[in-house]
Amino acid sequence: MLKTLQHSLYIIGDVLRDMTQLVKLKLTMLVVFTSSLAFIMSGGWSMGLHSIFIFILGGFFVSGAANSLNQILEKDFDSQMNRTKDRPLASGRMATSFAILMAGTMCISGLMLLAYFNTLTALLGAISVILYAFIYTPLKRYSPISVFVGAFPGALPVLIGCVAVTGEITVFALLLFAIQFFWQFPHFWAIGWLSFEDYKKAGFKIVPTVDGKIDREIGKQSVIYTALIIPASILFYQFGFIALLGLILVLAGGLFFLYKAYLFYKDPSDFSARKLLFASLYFLPIIFSVLMFNMNY
Repeated sequence: MLKTLQHSLYIIGDVLRDMTQLVKLKLTMLVVFTSSLAFIMSGGWSMGLHSIFIFILGGFFVSGAANSLNQILEKDFDSQMNRTKDRPLASGRMATSFAILMAGTMCISGLMLLAYFNTLTALLGAISVILYAFIYTPLKRYSPISVFVGAFPGALPVLIGCVAVTGEITVFALLLFAIQFFWQFPHFWAIGWLSFEDYKKAGFKIVPTVDGKIDREIGKQSVIYTALIIPASILFYQFGFIALLGLILVLAGGLFFLYKAYLFYKDPSDFSARKLLFASLYFLPIIFSVLMFNMNY
């Protein structure tokens, strides 16, 4: 009896592990975190805890569905890369039919939950899934322009968080969108540098190349896009959304991020790319938290 129970627990544990990998749990949680802060900063707190819970659940399902569809479409390519070959679909541990069922259920459920707020919120959620799964994902095998295309669904969650409260696209929502949009380029180019051989082996053409090697222009692009975060941050102050202290803190974070991008540009290497990647992972949660606690409500 005890052995049967232990075996059942092992199976449940394996299924849960595979499900977290299918939805890319860490990435999904980052998306939910930033979009939820956008929701709260736009006044969502006044709508009650139940509304915040509905939004978080809806955002989790929509993001999880998009990530699941991405893996469904790329399972044959994921199996060729070291960083992705252990994913449940790529490794064969999970049936594609089950993954499709889960992705469809999450997508429909998530959009219905977002529709609780207003139609525009659900529409933007649907657009983000379509752009990410059915345009960005296949485009990755043809051109580095896919990174630019993918930056739109990557930044839409914060826009969705604002629209869920206001029912319209405001200046504040566009500024949050801009920061998350620009952030994605240094973040992705750092990943692209570190995983270039893997991407190349699987046939992905998302990193620009020259004579079969990484085009070092990605360092310059990382600096340019990171630098664009600075004026976007200043506009939060210019429009009166944050006080002077908030502006100073946001600029400090942006300049530190820019410094890491500059180091990657001056000396592109695994070391500088990894430092830039780590900086990008910390940047969004910190900056969004700073914005939230320094808002002029």
